[in-house]
Amino acid sequence: MTARSFDVVVIGAGPGGYVAAIRSAQLGKSVAIVEREHMGGICLNWGCIPTKAMLRSAEIYHLMHRAKEFGLKAENIGYDLDAVIKRSRKVAGQLSGGIGHLMKKNKITVVMGEAKLAGKGKVKVKTEKGEEELNAPNIVLAPGARARELPGLEADGEQVWTYKHALQAKRMPKKLLVIGSGAIGIEFASFFNALGADVTVVEVLDRILPVEDAEISAFAQKAFEKQGMKIMAKAMVKKLDRAKDKVTAHIERNGKTETLQVDTVISAVGITANTEGLGLEDLGAKLDRSFVVTDAYCRTGVEGLYVIGDATNGPWLAHKASHEGVMVAELIAGGHPHPVDPSAIAGCTYCQPQVASVGLTEEKAKEKGHEVKVGRFPFIGNGKAIALGEPEGMIKTVFDAKTGELLGAHMVGAEVTELIQGYVVGRTLETTEEELMNTVFPHPTLSEMMHESVLDAYGRALHF
Repeated sequence: MTARSFDVVVIGAGPGGYVAAIRSAQLGKSVAIVEREHMGGICLNWGCIPTKAMLRSAEIYHLMHRAKEFGLKAENIGYDLDAVIKRSRKVAGQLSGGIGHLMKKNKITVVMGEAKLAGKGKVKVKTEKGEEELNAPNIVLAPGARARELPGLEADGEQVWTYKHALQAKRMPKKLLVIGSGAIGIEFASFFNALGADVTVVEVLDRILPVEDAEISAFAQKAFEKQGMKIMAKAMVKKLDRAKDKVTAHIERNGKTETLQVDTVISAVGITANTEGLGLEDLGAKLDRSFVVTDAYCRTGVEGLYVIGDATNGPWLAHKASHEGVMVAELIAGGHPHPVDPSAIAGCTYCQPQVASVGLTEEKAKEKGHEVKVGRFPFIGNGKAIALGEPEGMIKTVFDAKTGELLGAHMVGAEVTELIQGYVVGRTLETTEEELMNTVFPHPTLSEMMHESVLDAYGRALHF
């Protein structure tokens, strides 16, 4: 068996792993990265990127139906699902290929195969050519995660889908049941609903998008229901009876069980980390369910072993994984990076309307003992939103009443996934309400609503 030595070995080439490898190489380290399937991981190949490509198609399709509002004509509007999927896969392929180029550019050794920790500083990789050993004093694990499957609700790829099946849909669902209303569930519900499917969303908790601020969730639900979506909160799918061309779902709600007949089910009930078979326990790493327990610097307690991204603490987001990759690379190189603060990580959901947030919800801020000042501003009060034909939405800001600290920001409406970064920067810079009030926002832009929401928290809103 051949053995090669490096300063750093990274396992997993998703947005956490490949970024950790690049930053390590930039810092002068010799680096190898091991990937068993796709460069770019789930995010580029089966998650963030291809779903956004599909949602863009749905958004344009939706706008085409509104052509008359804008003084335009569009007749015989239709779609070709195969072509939508093909474009999505092409976008994913282009970016995945780009990662390979970045590895070459940074002189990172790529090993395609299945990795296992074989002892301190040792990784064994099963490749097509046999087994290879990689040695390094620093190992960064970024194995990612996959769709969680519940007993009795397992995907079969025909009638019951995970996100992977939905991204390669061979047919258009007529009646669709989506189990779970987190970002993944709601994005697919929004996509298929826009293309004309009869969509029902079932959520076990008391509201959809349960990690979002309650007011934003309620606003989004009203918008979805207006578009024809059916929402069942505080409900649980207990069983699926599968027959030819139909699935009967047994849904428990308010102590009663009702049935719903559909042709397709998408299960989006969370994720499971890809930590089996890696040899983590043998080295002494601790697991909580499938997730590896780490400190704020992604250290496992095993010398030289770090775990980043979806295999560790949430939020399970690509941009958090990338930032952790940079932090760990700098730590290995002897730097003193700041730990990643989960409350400073924005969450974005690309449904119609979009939802975005950072920091504490109003409820959580009060739970933590903050006396709060809350500002709100509706899209209907903004000139650019009206000109865009997007007057439905809201921006909400939560401040500490005593210090003026921006505790959280929550948005629903057009392009809010782009707007949220303004508040993210503000939180990173530890900005106060006074600095935000004194910032000049350009006109006419959607961003002016961010200013107005801050002003409203202090009774100073100008346009509403």
